[in-house]
Amino acid sequence: MHATDFDRLIDRRNTGSEKWERYRDTAILPMWVADTDFMAPPAVLDALRQRIDHGVFGYTHTPSELIDLVQARLARLYQWPVQAEELVWLPGLVSGLNLACRSLGDTQSEVLSPCPIYPPFMTAPRLSDRQLVKVPMQRQQGRLTLDLEALDAAITPHSRLLLFCNPHNPGGTVYRRHELEALAERIIRHDLIVCSDEIHCELILEPGLEHIPLASLGEDIAQRCITLMAPSKTFNIAGLGCSFAVIQNPELRKAFQRVRKGIVPDVNLLGYTAAIAAFREGEAWNQAQLEYLRANRDYLLQEVNAMPGLSLAPIEATYLAWIDVSAAHLENPMHFFEQAGVGLSPGRDFGDEGFMRLNFGCPRALLTEACQRMRRALLTHLPA
Repeated sequence: MHATDFDRLIDRRNTGSEKWERYRDTAILPMWVADTDFMAPPAVLDALRQRIDHGVFGYTHTPSELIDLVQARLARLYQWPVQAEELVWLPGLVSGLNLACRSLGDTQSEVLSPCPIYPPFMTAPRLSDRQLVKVPMQRQQGRLTLDLEALDAAITPHSRLLLFCNPHNPGGTVYRRHELEALAERIIRHDLIVCSDEIHCELILEPGLEHIPLASLGEDIAQRCITLMAPSKTFNIAGLGCSFAVIQNPELRKAFQRVRKGIVPDVNLLGYTAAIAAFREGEAWNQAQLEYLRANRDYLLQEVNAMPGLSLAPIEATYLAWIDVSAAHLENPMHFFEQAGVGLSPGRDFGDEGFMRLNFGCPRALLTEACQRMRRALLTHLPA
């Protein structure tokens, strides 16, 4: 794969795309929801074509090949041995967050969530009739990390579950081993369960950093973890709906599966097909994608930090930039940038109105145009 493959502009209008339909019949560039504008890997497209040519789309069990691929992948990338029965297949990661909330405690139970965070972390407890407790994050040398002292202070006798995100969305923080070990110690000490969203684990941009699954640290923390993963973000196949939970505690897994039964459907056969091809043959494609995303990230850091009123801290992972717009003194940041022709995710949805999230998983030409529009609008609003 070459950079030119990711430079290709693919028209996603009139395809039912959530990302692009929001601004249908406008000139606004959609840089918000977390899917990329890159075509899926050729191996995935070939596998889907072959499966469609078969012509029969009945009820489908999880293919044994996919289970084997996931087990081998977790062992190879993270030295994490996982048994086949410890995998629970889901049609989406967000359903996993909601199932985790519903499988523990009762209506008086508290679910702890970092803030700012991906919005479903805050909606899942409420939709599950659980009490949401927000735990503020902290900035350390530009990195957005969970404040463990704030976590300690937030825990009460009603606390049952911690929702965790690594790499963190938004901000792209990759947690280091010592940070994860300190978190695991608190989870064990306070007798909590943790649901760890690790969907961006294969989108590490900063050389020298590695993803470490929280549950891989040891048996004690593994027995308290629900780990959520998927090929969807890495290979841009979110619309095919294939995710999985790793739950190594049999009682916890049983409770999770009980609340899922009859409500959350199985993964569809094309989702399975795409996941097999991505995990079996997509590594070279993803390495090329990571190279392209690193270049996009570096360009965006330079551009945003030169714009009046905006600042952007280093991004260690994901294709999601968390831009501080507070110094621009915008009354309504989302509306301001839409008027400029760029559709961003408003920080208020994540728990911090002083920020906006920008998706740079797109061809460079789109990113360049978005930056130019933002700069022009800011120079008019707040001259440098």
